[in-house]
Amino acid sequence: MRPPPRWVRRLLLAPLAVVLSLALVVSSPLWLLISTAVSPLAAGRLRPVRVLWLASVYLLVEAAVLVTMFALWIASGFGARVRSPAFQRAHYVLCGRALAVLYRQAKWVLRLTVQIDGATPDSLPDERPLLVFSRHAGPGDSFLLAHALIAWYAREPRIVVKDSLQWDPAIDVLLNRLPNRFIAPGGGQGAEAQIGDLAHDLDGNDALVIFPEGGNFTPERWRRGVARLRRMGFASMARRAERMRNVLPPRPGGVLAALDASPHAHVVLVGHTGVDHLRTIADVWRELPMDKSIVMHWWLVDPSDIPTDPDARIEWLYGWWARVDDWISQHKVTQAIPTAG
Repeated sequence: MRPPPRWVRRLLLAPLAVVLSLALVVSSPLWLLISTAVSPLAAGRLRPVRVLWLASVYLLVEAAVLVTMFALWIASGFGARVRSPAFQRAHYVLCGRALAVLYRQAKWVLRLTVQIDGATPDSLPDERPLLVFSRHAGPGDSFLLAHALIAWYAREPRIVVKDSLQWDPAIDVLLNRLPNRFIAPGGGQGAEAQIGDLAHDLDGNDALVIFPEGGNFTPERWRRGVARLRRMGFASMARRAERMRNVLPPRPGGVLAALDASPHAHVVLVGHTGVDHLRTIADVWRELPMDKSIVMHWWLVDPSDIPTDPDARIEWLYGWWARVDDWISQHKVTQAIPTAG
């Protein structure tokens, strides 16, 4: 669903989020009694209480972020210097702290572990920008990826996300103040131009994040993606996509735009598995508490190993996506990887 106009989001949705969080704090004893009372009626261990806790934490973090950003807006001269380097850094620090709180609470309440394999923070090149191409599946993977880049890899991410996320006031204000792009589904060449613009001035601690699949994996989207390739006359790519049973066929337009705009950047490809079978709110509710292990693998590619010809780059992308698909198949069974902090 397309978000409402900017003035509605700023004057109505943002204050409403703060009011809701305050109302939740005042009424929390009542909600705790209700959730505790109905917990025996729900299968699982204290599902309603866990959901109430996570919702409360999220709303409180949302309100804290909005209030802090309002203070930063005033301190920046009522927005005059809000995009200066100092205030940009302050917003990245705020983002990192908010994500860290949500990450710790999600691990504790949902009984999750997160494990990292592949490129470690020490193995990444110093003072070189990154282009991060990640699979998209499961609840909250974009939050986890942003947290990993900020907290573990000491990077300032620029993220390309769907414009519907602007319904969330904190995400709306924060990401619009930082160099990110909200893109409507089916943005086509306009979206590719925005991605290229976002990638062209990356500095040494920046990381541009793209989800080449364009959405979370579902079997129906996978079937539509293969059929779309056939309709467009790309029979060979459709056959390759049919062999990938865990990922959607990647859409190369944004990837090519990013590579063209930042040819000296290193590329990181990210695969993950563990909660990718959770596709709806009902799935998440049914699994609570999850007791899951999310496993991520980061592959680092030197820019000298990336083809320069556009057709060769598409083949390169499909080859990597097949490798990600194979890794997911293997790690649905075996998940013995060191745990990240």
